[in-house]
Amino acid sequence: MSILPGVFQQLDAALAQALLDPAWPSASGVRQLSLTFMADDDEPLLDWLAAQPHYPKFYWQPREGTERVAICGQVAQFGTLRQASDYVRQHSDTAGRLRVWGVNAFDAAPVEGTPQAACLFVPRLTLHQQAHTLTLTLTLADPYALHGDLARAAAFLQQLQPAAVLPPLHTTLVHASHQPDEEGWQEMVEQALQQIDAGELEKVVLARQTVLTFNQPVEPGQMLAASLAVNHHCYHFMMAFSPEEAFLSASPERLFLRQGDQLTTEALAGTVANSEEADQAQALAAWLMGSEKNQRENWLVVDDICQRLQGGAQALDVMPPEIVRLRKVQHLRRRIHGRLRQAEDGDCLARLQPTAAVAGLPRQPARSFILCHEPFPRHWYAGSAGYLSRDQSEFAVSLRSALIRANQVHLYAGAGIVAGSDPAGEWQEVENKAAGLRSLLHPDDGQSPL
Repeated sequence: MSILPGVFQQLDAALAQALLDPAWPSASGVRQLSLTFMADDDEPLLDWLAAQPHYPKFYWQPREGTERVAICGQVAQFGTLRQASDYVRQHSDTAGRLRVWGVNAFDAAPVEGTPQAACLFVPRLTLHQQAHTLTLTLTLADPYALHGDLARAAAFLQQLQPAAVLPPLHTTLVHASHQPDEEGWQEMVEQALQQIDAGELEKVVLARQTVLTFNQPVEPGQMLAASLAVNHHCYHFMMAFSPEEAFLSASPERLFLRQGDQLTTEALAGTVANSEEADQAQALAAWLMGSEKNQRENWLVVDDICQRLQGGAQALDVMPPEIVRLRKVQHLRRRIHGRLRQAEDGDCLARLQPTAAVAGLPRQPARSFILCHEPFPRHWYAGSAGYLSRDQSEFAVSLRSALIRANQVHLYAGAGIVAGSDPAGEWQEVENKAAGLRSLLHPDDGQSPL
């Protein structure tokens, strides 16, 4: 039985008690009210979040460990990671647990006339579960005096809704299309290979958007719950901007984890299909480990990351290659560890995003090729999502992603093009990658609904 109804009653009481403390209403800046409880490890955080009327909403579950986070409402919002980092530093003394959550666009540097570079926010309410410990944090913020925010916080709590069990995802497909289609994909890849042969590019990562239209709106929470049940060893997150629009992902790739001045990142590049048969899966993994083309693609990413961290980090260590086995595909991964000269998340983002694993090399020519040839804007796809705080920050690369707009779902997947790439083989790779989410919506055969 969930403990959530009882803990919210205690949070109401704690807020009422805070109102009686003269130091609270007269203070300015940011204050946090936190309560911690023992809880079962299956508290229905996603069910609870889906029922809430407050936006933005964010759900986060990393690929390893027991952490789960559900947050809603906001007290501050930022358009860049640097702005968010400055805010955390400014208020870390009075709000030591302060975390800023959200998403960064593929082109995270703000450019006039382009979509916003980031949607990052300080949540009004955070439910954070780690194993059997559940922590509720209510954040109040006002630049002058907190009494200006106390009434808003109390009204926010009164509007919270009880968790409602999310029903299974059920959809009826009406229409589907690829951008580009298979012919357009072949042409785009061949143009990339011509520039690679001419020495203008070493690698470019090209993506495909699949637009699925259904007979009724798709509930993001249902789609995320369906993915959590089957897509293991992935970062799962959902950013709901409004009742009509949400972005979610089941991503296998970490952009970076910062713990103090310790940095962990990785090169995830090189792909082969997976199989439900153990012997076949092992044979495919062995082929991937021995593939000269895939090993070269992975080392290009490793070299780029190490070069970009020069001046910002020292004592870099590159771990041996390993196979990451997912439901539909397997990847090559090399982990990279180092010590930062300055624990600055904005600098980490600028150095690492977009990596060669989602853009290409050299970075700027690859980005220019993507902008000129892909028939859709990436925006949040191939960007990053996660959180930053004073002591620790973690962001995942926004891969295997879906943008939900009412009854339309935009699915994204990409493939790295290097010398020797085959357009038909790369098309099949994006098919396999997109199937991780597409098969949840169109499960009949797990293949393209076109």
